[in-house]
Amino acid sequence: MVYPERFSTLPEATWPRLRGLLDVHAPGGDVINMTIGEPQHAFPDFVRTILADQAEGFRKYPNNNGIPELLEAIQRWLKARYSAEVDEGQILTLNGTREGLFNAAIALAPETKNGQQPVVLSPNPFYPAYSAAAAAIGAEPLFVPATAETGHLPDFRALPEDVLNRTTLAYICSPANPQGAVADKAYWTKLIALAEKYDFKIFADECYSEIYRDTPPPGALEVAQEIGCDPERVMVFHSLSKRSNLAGLRSGFCAGGPESIRRLRQLRAYAGSPLPEPLQHVAVAAWQDETHVVENRALYQQKYIVADQILGDIPGYMSPEAGFFLWLPVDNGEAAAVKLWQETGVRTLPGAYLARDYQGQNPADGFLRVALVAPTQDVQRGLTIIRDCIYG
Repeated sequence: MVYPERFSTLPEATWPRLRGLLDVHAPGGDVINMTIGEPQHAFPDFVRTILADQAEGFRKYPNNNGIPELLEAIQRWLKARYSAEVDEGQILTLNGTREGLFNAAIALAPETKNGQQPVVLSPNPFYPAYSAAAAAIGAEPLFVPATAETGHLPDFRALPEDVLNRTTLAYICSPANPQGAVADKAYWTKLIALAEKYDFKIFADECYSEIYRDTPPPGALEVAQEIGCDPERVMVFHSLSKRSNLAGLRSGFCAGGPESIRRLRQLRAYAGSPLPEPLQHVAVAAWQDETHVVENRALYQQKYIVADQILGDIPGYMSPEAGFFLWLPVDNGEAAAVKLWQETGVRTLPGAYLARDYQGQNPADGFLRVALVAPTQDVQRGLTIIRDCIYG
């Protein structure tokens, strides 16, 4: 039997790999899971009512592009949040933002560039969908370190010109998963200028945009419109998973130039999986309501304070600007994760499982990713155990 080679370079996925590392050992105490970014806060009360009211819609095939009410709600949200002007032909609803991050590369990235194999740029560490998308389109993935020296965001401008001349697509996550760094307007402006100079697209993963300390993170679409770049140059991706604690709803959207959205819609018409219409009606209400978002953000802001109080004296500790992860410095991520699990029952994720080697070194080897998604008292208990076990 012959199988394709295109995905043969993908390593074992993050969660099976973590289970293989930890589950061969017994936990050393009551289990506290601080690995996955699955929000544990309450979702809005209106969700159940809308699902019940719209339940008959499960008998229908969903609208491929998004029901008009949802497209309008997203359009209004982009205007209110980013002062970004888009019409309904520039939005596509997604069955989970991962779907869009993967399929957009298939729909929009050319097969070659300047007669050569194309390059897809990614931050390193990164969300796994980026690398899978590069493999699917036969591109060379280039994982660009996002370290303390680069402000925990990738410095794409430092890449050699021969690489940039082959680049068709650059993924960027802001606020960054896992470091919590935020791309400011200057960063976006420079990246867009680079993309215009070397003619590649920017896919901006902004799924953590509504969880922050004080100042709302600027967005790629916002800056792109301010500087007047080609509307096809930038595509943004947003989700209700973190913003509204609705990870299981699998509802997000992408917004970009009309030709890019047209091509994505065309691909989905053949191979996509649109969101069931009752869930689209829930999403309408979620994008229209900011009260639950403010309340949710306040819970995370409280946990930032708790984390700073418990871990603030640790050398190299970085208090996140946004998002809900801590990126904790350790000597070795795997060794630290095993020690915590065996001695205390606290479950964390080695940073290297989110990254790839670059020039012979994994930029995330010396980190643990710790999720702050549990109730505050559980986060406080877990972080105290981490401090005492790893840094005591």
